[in-house]
Parts: sequence; structure tokens; C-alpha cells
Amino acid sequence: MKLAILSRNAKLYSTQRLVEAARERGHVVRTLDPLRCYMSIAPGRFQMRYKGKELAGINAVVPRIGASVSFYGTAVLRQFELMGAYSPNPSDAILRARDKLRCHQMLAGEGLGLPLTVFGDNPDDTTDLLGMLGKPPHVIKLNEGTQGNGVILAETASASRGVIEAFRGLYANFLVQEFVAEAKGADLRCFVVGDRVVAAMRRQAGEGEFRSNLHRGGSASPVELSPPEIDTALRAARVMGLGVAGVDLLRSKSGPLVLEVNSSPGLEGIEGASGVDVAGAIIDFTVAGVGTPVRAPRRRARGLTKG
Repeated sequence: MKLAILSRNAKLYSTQRLVEAARERGHVVRTLDPLRCYMSIAPGRFQMRYKGKELAGINAVVPRIGASVSFYGTAVLRQFELMGAYSPNPSDAILRARDKLRCHQMLAGEGLGLPLTVFGDNPDDTTDLLGMLGKPPHVIKLNEGTQGNGVILAETASASRGVIEAFRGLYANFLVQEFVAEAKGADLRCFVVGDRVVAAMRRQAGEGEFRSNLHRGGSASPVELSPPEIDTALRAARVMGLGVAGVDLLRSKSGPLVLEVNSSPGLEGIEGASGVDVAGAIIDFTVAGVGTPVRAPRRRARGLTKG
């Protein structure tokens, strides 16, 4: 089978592992920089070229699209979809997950647990907005931040107002959330592939830091998930319409809370912590999906297989 990995850097661990797993299974695989793909669009005729040569006959595309190139990267992926290629993460699903506000609204609409979140635009409403949230600390997040970038912990109401004022001055979209103290700086990364959680790890923030991202100095260790945590991760990925997702959860007094649904989760940390061949699971799932139509998000997902 002919596969393509959409990635800006062929030397990244995640990209290399996907290529390696595909070749181990006998597939022809190529890494494509989405920014070097360009397209021709006409009724019933969709063409893609790459560095001066036509791209054709690709059966499936595994997208590794960074947040900084979401617009162009998803346009390229959509063109591949229109040309008949399958993707475990459709272009529209990636865009849904990248928009934190939209993602939270969709997850809450399905009854999934989340940290209490508030959102507003007018500076005159800031005091009342924070009142809806409750006493600090507050977590303030850029709507499209990744890997802990643009996430700030404000420990007083005045600090919250100051950060909000600064973000508004930059015309940035952001959310404000409650701080879940009982999580103690730890979260769970649940790696969903299809209808299974194939691997999981617990990430612990470093000393003096509240963000547990490994890029921020956090540490990772294997973890056993509870049935409610497995169910929450599977439902969150399904609501977003993602076949491959990194679902980040907090353990709280009220049960698992979804922090984020990542459409391009890294493989290095999860494979190292869990010892699971996650790249192989992604390739197997992708190949099995060839020939199926692009999936729309399902409402009220039920009866998902746990594992």
C-alpha cells in the first residue's frame, strides 16, 4: 500500500517511527512537507504536486500537522481526501480539535467532564466573568496554544485581570479555567487509536512548574487507567471525529476531566514510558481504514471497546 506522512520535519522521532513502522509492514511510504505541496482545484478534478512532480496513487495519509501550519496543512490534507486518500484524522476533525473553545463546547455538549471554563470578549465583563469561575488560582490559555505554550497560572484575581488585559491587547483568543489543585501538577496522556486506548502515561510537572508537558521538563511514567478514564478518552476522541488522538485527562474529586484532545500527539514520550509500539498501531489502523469514507463526528457515542 502507498502511504504518505505529512510532516514538516522528516527527522522528528514521531515521523521516523511512523515511516519505520510502515516499512516493517511492507508498505511504500513517503514523508511530505505539507508546505511544499500545492494543488489544482476544479470540479471533479483535484491535482496535487510536490516539488515539481505530480502526487498520485496515495492510498492513505497520516497527518502530523503542527499548529503553526494548521490552515495550509489541513487544506493539503483535504485535497488528498478529495483525491480519494484515507486519513485516520480527517482535516475537519483536526480543525475542530485545534480550536480549544469549540472542542470544549462539543465535549461539554456530550456530557464529558471538563474543568469549569469561561470565555468572554468585552473588558467591561472581566470582573463578572471571573466571578462566574470562582476564586483563584485561574488557568488562562491561548485558544490555539500547544505544548504548554500560552498557558499561564494566575494566583490572584488581580493577576488574572492583568493577564487577560495583556492577551486582549494582543487581540488573542483565550479561555480561563479553574485550577484543579487535587491533580497536584499531574495529568494523564491517553493515546487513542480507533476504539482502543493503546497506551497511557502519567506526566508530572517539574518542581516550580504547573504544566506537565514533557517539553516543559515534566517526567513520564506508565499508568493504569480506570474504566471511567478509558471511557472518557475514547468518547472525547470520538466526539472530535479523530481516529488517532492524545487525550489529556486530570484526575479530580469529581472524576476524570478532559484538558485537551490533541490531533498530532507525539510518540517519543508515550512509547518510552509505555513500551508500546504506538507507531505500529497507527499504521495498522490507517491501512485498515483504506476504502472507508471520511468520517463525520458521531453524536452520543456508546458501547466503545475498552483496552
